[in-house]
Amino acid sequence: MEKIMKILKELRPDVDFAAEKELIDGGVLNSFNIMTLVEELSDAYDIDIDTDDIIPEYFNSAEGIYRLIQRILAGEKNE
Repeated sequence: MEKIMKILKELRPDVDFAAEKELIDGGVLNSFNIMTLVEELSDAYDIDIDTDDIIPEYFNSAEGIYRLIQRILAGEKNE
């Protein structure tokens, strides 16, 4: 989770990612931010994030991103 928070803070240092729960729905992250975030997460965790995974359920909060990373690392597919 620490690595995720570091990536998020580098992307948008003005946002309290520990408290924010509507990163996508609230417009905190725009499409460019999300694509940058996906690239940074992919590099940091050596994973591939499928376009089907880029949904508010996973990207509205740091916790959602953490769950997505854990699911991908465990080899689980999005259903």
